[in-house]
Formats: sequence, structure tokens, C-alpha cells
Amino acid sequence: MVIKISREQKAAIADKVQAYFEEERSESIGQLAAEQIIDFMIGELGPFIYNQGIADARAMIAEKMAQIDDELYALEKPVMHRRS
Repeated sequence: MVIKISREQKAAIADKVQAYFEEERSESIGQLAAEQIIDFMIGELGPFIYNQGIADARAMIAEKMAQIDDELYALEKPVMHRRS
């Protein structure tokens, strides 16, 4: 699975990674190191996050389909049976 992000997005994320390391760990890392961390995290976490997104979408669609099913039942007209 390949997740592609634009250079601009990667640069913005790299800035956040660098800021995180500086603020939380009191370490300075360069742009290249930050981009390598991003690539690693995408490779390792990407499939899990993607699969969770699919599961969330599946659950939301199932919920919406149940709502539609309920609404369709509500539209049904009563059927009168004639006695012979």
C-alpha cells in the first residue's frame, strides 16, 4: 500500500515533527530526519489507519441503510383484506 502526500503537505508535517521533537524531547532534528520519520510512520501506521477508516465507513453506511430501511417500512400502506 502506497500512501502519497504532496511535497507541500510533507514539508508542513515535517515542520510539526521537528517542533514536536524540540518541544517534547528537547531534541533538534533536521528536515531530512523528520521526513524519514514521516515515511516510516506512514509505512507502519498507514495500513492500520486506512483499515480503521474503512471499518468506520462500513459502520456508518450500515447505520444509514438501517435508517433508510426503517423509513421505507414507514412508507408502506396498510393492506385491507376483504372477507369472502
